[in-house]
Amino acid sequence: MNPLRKVYRVLFTPVTIMLVPHSCKEAFRLKIPTALILSVFIFSIIGLGYVFTLVDDALRYEPTRQKLEYYKGQFAELESTIASLDMAEKQFKGLFALESKEEVLENMEDSDVGSIDMEFLRKRIARTIDNVGEIRDYLSEARDLYMATPMGWPAKGWLSSKYGYRVHPTKKVRDFHTGLDVSARPSTPIHATADGIVSFSGRSGANGNLVAVEHGFGYTTYYAHNKKNLVKEGDIVKRGDVIALLGSTGRSTGPHLHYEVWKGDKDVNPMPYVKGGTL
Repeated sequence: MNPLRKVYRVLFTPVTIMLVPHSCKEAFRLKIPTALILSVFIFSIIGLGYVFTLVDDALRYEPTRQKLEYYKGQFAELESTIASLDMAEKQFKGLFALESKEEVLENMEDSDVGSIDMEFLRKRIARTIDNVGEIRDYLSEARDLYMATPMGWPAKGWLSSKYGYRVHPTKKVRDFHTGLDVSARPSTPIHATADGIVSFSGRSGANGNLVAVEHGFGYTTYYAHNKKNLVKEGDIVKRGDVIALLGSTGRSTGPHLHYEVWKGDKDVNPMPYVKGGTL
């Protein structure tokens, strides 16, 4: 017998399921093709594998996501505290009608207030002014780091390719994907994911129309395959600003954004950063 005929016979030979009621009613027979049973089993395995992948991703990215959420929640308080410190410093200087710590201290050295230990007060005031300045500088740096950290999805769409090893869509070979691909309709707005300065805007080989933004603290983000770049080199951008329109320029199989996050001189997985906030 032909092997294909044997396979056909096995796949399409029905399996009979008989349901026998406790009453005297006639038994119910249900015939199901073997191919249908195998298909349900195979798709169930695939579905379970996908669910386990999602759970694994969630467990791995959760610590970074929680850290970014914490920074996000503290940002408003940092802004308020810095403003309060600036005001307190101005009010403190205003008590002496002076402009700087040096003038405050010089004024106290020239004062004649009898038995008050002016040297002790002078040192205390100098230490207090220094502490206020250090706290303000620390909080300002923390605020700058928050604004320079990439956060949120750069475009609205669906994730079509993750960071890591995959089969290249055009070369058809296994290679390492250094970013995320977000597929969407052409001309979908692309947003900067952190404050920074545009370091490149133009054509870049297989990347097509490319925008690169340097954010400080070692962070750089890249936005590739754009239909149109809306910023030029040297422009200052804020988180959420529209910097390009999504397209399919360069080596591309369809409209999508290729998004990369670099820390120092190495690409990193963008997933914890996009999951840390929304635009």
